[in-house]
Amino acid sequence: MTVHRDRRALRIAAAVELASLGVLLGNLATAHLPAISSLAGPLHGCAYLFTVVATARDPRRSATAVGLSLLPGIGGMLAVRRLTRGAERGDPVPVRE
Repeated sequence: MTVHRDRRALRIAAAVELASLGVLLGNLATAHLPAISSLAGPLHGCAYLFTVVATARDPRRSATAVGLSLLPGIGGMLAVRRLTRGAERGDPVPVRE
C-alpha cells in the first residue's frame, strides 16, 4: 500500500506531462500564442524531469520502466503502467544496494 501511495505523485506528473504536451502541440497547430508556449513549455519540462526521476527512484523500477519514462509525452504513463503491473502481479520488490 505504501508503494501505491508514493506513486500518486508519479501518476500526477505523468498526466501533467501528457496534458501539457497536448497543449503545446495544439497551440503550435492553431494560434501559436507565445503566452501559452511560455507557460506550458516549462510546465511540460518540469513534469518530464519529475517523471524520469520518480521512476528511477521507485523501488520496483526496472531498466524498461526507466527507459519508457524517457519518452517525451506518453513515457510517464507507460512507466506508471509498467510499475503498477509488476506490483499487481505480486512481483517481489528487488533489493538494491
